[in-house]
Amino acid sequence: MSDNFPADSGGSPADAAAAGAAADDPPGVSPPRVVALGGGHGLHASLSALRRVTTDVTAVVTVADDGGSSGRLREELGVLPPGDLRMALAALCGDDEWGHTWSEVVQHRFRSEGQLHGHAVGNLLIVALWELLGDSVAGLDWVGQLLGAHGRVLPMSSVPLDIVAEVEGADPAHPFEISTVRGQVACASTRGRVRSISLVPEAPPASHQAVKAVREADWVVFGPGSWFTSVLPHLLVPELAEALVETRARRMVALNLSPQKGETDGFRPETYLEVLAAHAPRLGIDAVLADSGVVGDTTRVGEVAKEMGGRLVVRDVAAGDGSPRHDPDLLAAAFDDVFRD
Repeated sequence: MSDNFPADSGGSPADAAAAGAAADDPPGVSPPRVVALGGGHGLHASLSALRRVTTDVTAVVTVADDGGSSGRLREELGVLPPGDLRMALAALCGDDEWGHTWSEVVQHRFRSEGQLHGHAVGNLLIVALWELLGDSVAGLDWVGQLLGAHGRVLPMSSVPLDIVAEVEGADPAHPFEISTVRGQVACASTRGRVRSISLVPEAPPASHQAVKAVREADWVVFGPGSWFTSVLPHLLVPELAEALVETRARRMVALNLSPQKGETDGFRPETYLEVLAAHAPRLGIDAVLADSGVVGDTTRVGEVAKEMGGRLVVRDVAAGDGSPRHDPDLLAAAFDDVFRD
C-alpha cells in the first residue's frame, strides 16, 4: 500500500461507518448480517432499502458490464468494470447532506465533446484508487469510507467477466432458432428470448471476501434486477455458488416488478424462480418477496416457492407513481418483516 494511505486498523472503512450506526440498535440485539447479490438499478433498489433495516449489509456485485463508461475503462485499463460497484456504493449513502452530496457526485457524468464524455466521476475515482492501491477490494472500501457508506461493496469475482447467452429467436425471421450472444449489453438488449447463460472465462475466481461474507451472513438476498445479466451470474462463479448453497444463511428472492424488454420478455412471477432453479438446482430458498400489484393469482408462484423450500410473501413494495420502481421505504418494511419472521 502506498505511504500516502494509513495502515489497516483491523477492519474495513465501511465497518467503521456501520459500527457508528449500530448504536441505534436495541441493547443486546445484533442487526442481521445481510448480503445482497446483483448489479445495476435492481441492486441499487435493494441496497437503498436494506440500509434502512440493518447496519450490517454487504453488496456482492456482478463484474460483467461491457458498455458505456465501464466498458471503456475496462477495455483501456484492463480493470473490473466499476459502474455497478459505483451504483451500489451510491445506494449505501446516507440520507443526510453528506450522503446526498457524495451520492450525486459519484453518479455525475461528464458532458463534453471530448474523451471524458459519458464517464461517471465515481468510476474514475474507483479506478484511480485501484491503481494506487493495487487492490480492488481495498479501493472500494476507501471510496465507501469517503462516502460514509452504510455497508460494504465487493466484486463477485476478482477478474472481469463476459456473459454468453443462448438466445431463441434473435432473428425474427427464424423465431425458434437458437443463437449465441456475447457481452452484457448484447444479452440485455437482444430481440430474442434468453434461455440460459454462461461466463467467460469459465469457472472464474471468486472474490474471497465475497465468499466469506456469504458464509457468515444471516440472510442472502437475490434480486431484484436484470435476471440473466445481474442476478444469475453469481451462481456461475464456482466458489461463490458453493458458498451460496452451503451457507447457513436464509435466502430470499425479491422478484422484479415488470419483465425487462428482451432479457425477460413474457416472464411470469414464477418464471424467475424456475430459471433460478434451472441454473442452480441445489439452491434452496426460504422466502420469495413479491409485490401485490404484480402477483394476482398467487397459486403457481407459491407452489414454485414451496418446491424450492420457501414461502411466498406478498407486500406493497412498488413506487406510488406507477413506474416499475421499488419504493425504498416500503421495500425496507417488507425486508424487515421477513427478517423478523
